[in-house]
Amino acid sequence: MSEIRAATVLAGKRTPVTLPTSDRLRLVGELALPADADPVATLICLHPLPTHGGMMDSHLLKKAAFRLPALANLAVLRFNTRGTSSEQGTSEGSFGAGEDERHDVAAALSFAADAGLPARWLLGWSFGTELALRWGLHAADAAAGGTGAAASGPGASGGIGAAAGGPGAAVSGPGAVAGGPGAANCGIEGAILVSPPLHRTSDADLDRWAASGRPLIALIPELDDYLRPDEARHRFARVPAAEVIGVNRAKHLWVGEPYVRIVMNEIVRRVNPAALVPPEMTLPTHWAGGTMRT
Repeated sequence: MSEIRAATVLAGKRTPVTLPTSDRLRLVGELALPADADPVATLICLHPLPTHGGMMDSHLLKKAAFRLPALANLAVLRFNTRGTSSEQGTSEGSFGAGEDERHDVAAALSFAADAGLPARWLLGWSFGTELALRWGLHAADAAAGGTGAAASGPGASGGIGAAAGGPGAAVSGPGAVAGGPGAANCGIEGAILVSPPLHRTSDADLDRWAASGRPLIALIPELDDYLRPDEARHRFARVPAAEVIGVNRAKHLWVGEPYVRIVMNEIVRRVNPAALVPPEMTLPTHWAGGTMRT
């Protein structure tokens, strides 16, 4: 068996996709699916601040796409917001300071809904958490009935197959049940927030999530540059279904395989806990199937 390392790519079907926005832009993206099974849940990834190097290939999101289809039977949709470049390409438009990106969030949720991807969760990191908190519910309400957006990519219009933790985690707050009341009507199950700065997020945004009943899972580094666990617990206290997980010694960028594994374990613990391996109830750290290195 091979150890899963930073550059490990596990088996999966990864297809480039293009997401059309309601303001007539085309966003570069990728949909990763399990190689030999239908996904049981979906992560819609919202990347860190593009003016500070954030993109769909930021390391946590890339590792989620490289690992979680195989380890947890998840679909992982990631994309570059407007004006953002990565090795995958450049999305049309220009940075909208978190305002115009509402169209980008809506485009991603519409694509996932039209593709029939199941149990959709937003996964935001840093700036991406602000997009999730500010625009996720608005966009999901619009996407819940399907928008008919003409998302492109091999077979994008025809269902799933066609569309293309751990040590140091200290949990506080009520355990949230995935989905909450009426989750199916909203189009998303909830949101997982990695290093949320809460700079652009208002109390009104948090109150909207509280009223929705949908879970917010916030992974907060002990040594974060912007928001640390105690302040996070205070800010998220107004959301009954919010769970704050303080991670000892972690920093905003989650550099290092031990911290990457904590993030992946906590994502899967909420989205598909059946994939965790006893007795530690974590994801495997070694893999017997085919892998390649990049």
